[in-house]
Amino acid sequence: MDMITIPAVNMTPIMPEIFLSVLAMALLLINVFVPSGQKSYIGYISFIGVIAAAVLVGTGWGMHVESFNGAVVQDNFASFFKMIFLLAAGLAILISDQYMVREECNHGELYPLILFTVVGMMLMAAGTDLMTIFLGLEVMSVSLYVLAGFNRENRKSNEAGLKYFLLGAFSTGFLLYGMALTYGATGSTRIADIATFAAQQSLPSSNVMLLAGMLLMITGFAFKVAAAPFHMWTPDVYEGAPTPMTAFMSAGPKAAGFAAALRILLVSFSTMQADWSQLFWVLAVLTMTVGNITALRQDNIKRMLAYSSIAHAGYCLVGFTAGNPTGTAGIMFYMLSYTFMNIGAFAIIVLVGKKGEPNGNVMDFAGFGFKHPALAVAMSIFLFSLAGMPPTAGFIGKFYLFSGAIQKGYIWLAVIGVLNSAASVYYYLRVMVYMYMKEPTEEFDWLQVSAPIALSLLISVTGTLVLGVVPSIVLQYAQEAIKLI
Repeated sequence: MDMITIPAVNMTPIMPEIFLSVLAMALLLINVFVPSGQKSYIGYISFIGVIAAAVLVGTGWGMHVESFNGAVVQDNFASFFKMIFLLAAGLAILISDQYMVREECNHGELYPLILFTVVGMMLMAAGTDLMTIFLGLEVMSVSLYVLAGFNRENRKSNEAGLKYFLLGAFSTGFLLYGMALTYGATGSTRIADIATFAAQQSLPSSNVMLLAGMLLMITGFAFKVAAAPFHMWTPDVYEGAPTPMTAFMSAGPKAAGFAAALRILLVSFSTMQADWSQLFWVLAVLTMTVGNITALRQDNIKRMLAYSSIAHAGYCLVGFTAGNPTGTAGIMFYMLSYTFMNIGAFAIIVLVGKKGEPNGNVMDFAGFGFKHPALAVAMSIFLFSLAGMPPTAGFIGKFYLFSGAIQKGYIWLAVIGVLNSAASVYYYLRVMVYMYMKEPTEEFDWLQVSAPIALSLLISVTGTLVLGVVPSIVLQYAQEAIKLI
């Protein structure tokens, strides 16, 4: 009888994922023995674990290691996005405890679910096989469905979880069907093999099955990043989900969707760029315009930031349309910047909110600048960055995205992007007008800044300003990251 040999597998590319998975499972067990009033310790341990995972990711910078027969890779592209995911998770953990205690839903399984979500996102960024990317997507999505509906006593949270689950499963069907058609056309799920097959075709777009597979995958990713017209789930889910989870969902999973889409399209379908660039041109214009115009009419600040998030996805799609190094590096830089400024803004919303979040409207910020000037200044910095005003990270990010489009000759797309960015200034400034130019209707006497939220605000403000003043600190890493994908 022949001996069965198990091939040696290099676990280096997935060491951060293994570490976070083991930590999350250990925390689930610890949670059983921790008294209900002391769940905060699980959050602290999770935050320390996120820092440790970031160290593991950082030590792999500059390496290119493939494993699992080429299905997973450790490269600079994956490492850059993994840092974004860990940053989003770390900031979300810091702003979660005070909110969850206030809403009386501080269950310990929250933090392991965040860690499992990060594991899924990491697999999406590191996957070089369609099945690996799909596995990561499902690990991420299932955890997010639970996080969106985490406040079991709140009907809006239940509704958010159910809507996200139904529409998320629907969009996953598009993505998986596209992967199946791509496999049927090429005979492989490996990104590199698909690229080789497409390069051998004199006219790849004439292969109907391959073209349909690409279009269906783009549709699936468009759902995940909330691109119009596949954005309808976003405002209801963002409004109903617990605010810290809304902050997390608006940054991390969106970056994961862009990471997977970038690797697939820039590698597998690079020979069909002329085809998908035109599609992304339309998606970018539609997404920016729908997001900004709808945000103008919102009074609920979470819904306003939800539509704002749609518009920001449109800005990133401008870089996608360009498909050149400037546009691609711009997407990576922008997603990092967006993580700082958006989660920072949601941290302020957590502080202003009351139990049950009855005061979630823009008008409820009236006089906030007089009662809590330091917090109002932080909120103003985040809003200025979201609007793309210098000298903030948002301005630099948009500058590189639009520069990439101009370099490829998409002048009108850049013009539309600038006009949309200008239109967004209105609804961001509206919040500042209420903070500084309206008489206070509340004393905000319930507002208490805990040490974790203070740390998250410090990190967010610092990141937003530093990336705006000296963007080369990060841009050089983003440019290095795209060289080998």
